[in-house]
Amino acid sequence: MAVADPHRVAYFTRDADGVFRGNDPARGPWSEDHCHAGPVTGLVARAAEALAGPEKMLTRLTVDFLRPLPVAGLRVEGTLIRSTRTLAATRVKVHGPNGGLCAQATTMHLVRKALAGVPTTPAAPPDFDGAVQGSFSIAEGRHDRPMFADFTEIRFPPGEDSRPGPTTLWMRTPRIVQGEDPSPIQALCPLADCGNAISRNAELSEMGFMNTDLTLQVHRAPEGRWFASQSVSYWEPTGIGMSHSVLFDRNGPVGAALQTLVLHPVAQR
Repeated sequence: MAVADPHRVAYFTRDADGVFRGNDPARGPWSEDHCHAGPVTGLVARAAEALAGPEKMLTRLTVDFLRPLPVAGLRVEGTLIRSTRTLAATRVKVHGPNGGLCAQATTMHLVRKALAGVPTTPAAPPDFDGAVQGSFSIAEGRHDRPMFADFTEIRFPPGEDSRPGPTTLWMRTPRIVQGEDPSPIQALCPLADCGNAISRNAELSEMGFMNTDLTLQVHRAPEGRWFASQSVSYWEPTGIGMSHSVLFDRNGPVGAALQTLVLHPVAQR
């Protein structure tokens, strides 16, 4: 299937009653009825940023995924836990159509300063100009409905491809909510939740590697719509794994993402 133009679609449409209905791009690879967690994380960031206010930047978001996230509709509600001149902290919950708690998150936001001459470790982004178009790591799901990968633009830097193992790629994704321009960090969320797929150690037909959580740390607000993930996954015979990703915009690193994975071997016919 050809990749649809991400500028023409959005992951969610918000109803008059405040429910976020998942569009085709929000659908994950595991089930036609459930969302990919990345777009839902964008909804969490959206709620948290509204509570914390624009003068503070979202610097850390941790979300636990407790149940599958229904495409049929999600309610997102948040609480401002604390706000000072330096920081703000929030708690955000995501409920399904029947009221069940599907995800819960905490976030930290820090006030921006204008400091001069701050030393740092220089780091270049992955090659964008030499990157070539490709397919997302999970181009086909366990169903035949349109899904996340069908609406995601991918480019691979020289020497990279979609095969299993540690991988770096560039990604551009749709808007989070129809009719809204996402904040830079909201726009980063879909990619942040893809590390387990990007750096999978086996194909989906051999092993399930769903993440039960996501921690996104951001030290600089990303710019533009193309972001890169430099990802690696570690799997253990205990059935538990971990994925770690360094995230970039075209100017350099902007943060990191960490996922805990639950591994499910797929029975071979």
